[in-house]
Amino acid sequence: MTARSQSRSAARLAAVQALYQMDMEKTPLARLLDEFHQHRLGREIEDAQYAEAEVAFFDDIVSGVDARREEIDTLIANKLAEGWSLSRLDRTMLQILRCGTYELLARVDVPKNAAISEYVDVAHAFFEAREAKFVNGLLDAISKAGRDPKAQTPE
Repeated sequence: MTARSQSRSAARLAAVQALYQMDMEKTPLARLLDEFHQHRLGREIEDAQYAEAEVAFFDDIVSGVDARREEIDTLIANKLAEGWSLSRLDRTMLQILRCGTYELLARVDVPKNAAISEYVDVAHAFFEAREAKFVNGLLDAISKAGRDPKAQTPE
């Protein structure tokens, strides 16, 4: 794994954690990003060393999910099995799906299969194999819907 892919993997995991915090504590976006920049990304917390994350990539995922939450949630909800709703999903699972969906929609610089694989890996950090397979299946279904034609490769 290259240093860039490692830093992007770290950014994805941190984005899921940041969005979970935003969801649970209603932390405003600017304060949340600042907190992660100052105290989490690449820092040691409770004897755990956090990997260096690609900060711009982290910021784009967190800000993009926040800005497009309604659109993203609609896409996810439309792919859930009958009788399931977003409110039934575990809060961490929902953030993983939101981040993955955002990348599939907006990050044309990231191959679809790579984005899906990365979020399956993130799911493995929190859940068992069954849930990771769920992430794979749902993001795969969303990826087949296509990318946003207005999406640009960020500088």
